Amino acid sequence: MSSRPIHFLRRGQPVTLHDVPPDRTLLEVLREDLHCTGTKEGCGEGDCGACTVVLGERVLDAQGRPTLRYKAINSCIRLAHSIDGMALWTVEDLTQDPDIQLPAGKELHPVQEAMVQCHGTQCGFCTPGFVMSMFGIYQNHDRGAQLDRQGAQEALSGNLCRCTGYRPILEATQHMANLPPATVDAPSVVTKLELLAQSRSQVQIESNYKRPTSLRELLQIRAEHPQAQVVAGCTDVGLWVTKHHQRFDMVIDVTAAQELQIIASADGHLRIGAAITLEEAFGALQAQWPQLHTFAARFAGLPVRNSGTLGGNVANGSPIGDSMPLLIALNAQVVLASVRGERSLPLENLYTGYRQNVIAQDELLTRIDIPLPQRDKAAQHLRAYKISKRQDDDISAVCLVINIQVENGTVTHASIGAGGVAATPARARQAEAALMGQPWNEATAQAAAAALQTEFHPISDMRASGDYRKQLLGSLMRRFWLESQGQTNVTLQDIRVEVSA
Repeated sequence: MSSRPIHFLRRGQPVTLHDVPPDRTLLEVLREDLHCTGTKEGCGEGDCGACTVVLGERVLDAQGRPTLRYKAINSCIRLAHSIDGMALWTVEDLTQDPDIQLPAGKELHPVQEAMVQCHGTQCGFCTPGFVMSMFGIYQNHDRGAQLDRQGAQEALSGNLCRCTGYRPILEATQHMANLPPATVDAPSVVTKLELLAQSRSQVQIESNYKRPTSLRELLQIRAEHPQAQVVAGCTDVGLWVTKHHQRFDMVIDVTAAQELQIIASADGHLRIGAAITLEEAFGALQAQWPQLHTFAARFAGLPVRNSGTLGGNVANGSPIGDSMPLLIALNAQVVLASVRGERSLPLENLYTGYRQNVIAQDELLTRIDIPLPQRDKAAQHLRAYKISKRQDDDISAVCLVINIQVENGTVTHASIGAGGVAATPARARQAEAALMGQPWNEATAQAAAAALQTEFHPISDMRASGDYRKQLLGSLMRRFWLESQGQTNVTLQDIRVEVSA
């Protein structure tokens, strides 16, 4: 069985690639097949950002008009076939694309000019990745608004530099908006993508990379090929390719199924399709619970969140995946579907062991349903904590999310999700029981902290010892108590030190 040709737009022209294996990465295609070596190969894990490129996808805006959505992604772990039908920009394209109008008399794009003026590069290895992340920011940021330092840090948290230092790079990210603007002719790109889609639809070929556009077709393909590798954003499967050297004879990509790309509110629930990216999913969650912003911004780096999906993170079931403790604490349900029908179950009941779950061979996870907050009822206290060695772009040693409701001084609801302390993401049922029906006071918080420490028996590994993890569980519950009482300066990052001249 052959691979379907890959069609994408680059430098204003359609590009067609034939006979690309289903497990070949976009970075391999760029560097080895197209000889575009400006995009660098660094960690091969989506951590360093040297391989960052920007994708442009045709979407409909709030008024139903076609427009472009720009996403900086890691090309090292993104499968090449997944960009079929999209526009692609690499660092070489910013001055070579006829659809990018540079400022009059300028030879560099403003993001490149800002790096020059702010001395943001030394050896240059990481620079293409930084430039492309900055290009993504440039295209998505309101031209009339100034990007603040925190926003720049969050947007660049997936890019690493080992010699220049981050200060000049962050200054360049803020400075680029002050330079004469460059514009992408979005209507032209959208028109070309529409023409590309028409030509692609006329190609009928049996392919070993399946990317159906409807849920019905997706489930039928899954039933016919239960042994095929299912992928979404490939932020974990991509590592199986680059690090474990796994090969896949057939791949089923779920990201094009329209029913899996929907975020909606219905029947008192926030419904998030499994193919919704982590960045979009966290945006929807923050709209309901604004206090989740810091936690969401610390989930990997932006290029990973732009590719990875919420459904993929949940189905993958890593015990250190950060979204599952949050969803467990929010009492989320997962919807599994096959040609036989669909079923729903609490997220914590999805897992049976380390990276094992109850999903049948012909089933797919299609949606996550999360109860919306009841704002007219008891006061809700929700906090999500991620403890890791690095502040940004790191894997949790412990992730703990606590969600309680207090009415007339009594805990009327408690749900707690924990990660990094068991073989699977887990619900802290003993700690919940220690809270339910009790007065919300320091003694109850201490009892819940003790229950947390006895409920789990975490292992020791390179990220933390088991004893340290147990101590963290108790400490985080005590921190939760303090924050529920209005105390804010409970961690070093919350303390502001005034420096006198």
